[in-house]
Order: sequence, then C-alpha cells, then structure tokens
Amino acid sequence: MLLPTPADLRAALSRYADAVIEDERRSTPETIRQREDTAYTLCVMTGVSDVRDALSTADALLSRRAPESEAGRRDHSGAVPV
Repeated sequence: MLLPTPADLRAALSRYADAVIEDERRSTPETIRQREDTAYTLCVMTGVSDVRDALSTADALLSRRAPESEAGRRDHSGAVPV
C-alpha cells in the first residue's frame, strides 16, 4: 500500500485546520464546502471514511516515520511505500 508523503499529509492537515477555523469563525456555504472538501481529502489520503479517524490515522502515520529516512524510500510517484 502506498501512503502519502509526510509533507503532503502535513499540508492536508493544515488546510483542514484552516477550513475548520474559518468555518467556526464565520460559517457560510463556502466555508462549509471547504471544510467538507478538506475532510474528504484527508479521508482519501488515509484510507478511512470518517474525518476523526483520518486525523487519528494521519497523526499515527506522521509519528511513526523518521523524516531523515524518507528520502531514499520514495518511488517515482512521490509516495512512500509502507
């Protein structure tokens, strides 16, 4: 199974956090859509169907990887195999 790179996961987590903050600050149809879109992206990236599970999975994936060991493990797609 191929997993997203730590950088891609961190970027997705950051976009989701920004969307949640903006939606909670001033909820509009656009902020709701952005929050849902970023949640969906995290779910797809982590292979789960609930955003809470996606957040937990992303945290676990990031905590189990050592940044210095990733450079040599990438394939041509940029993903890091498990």
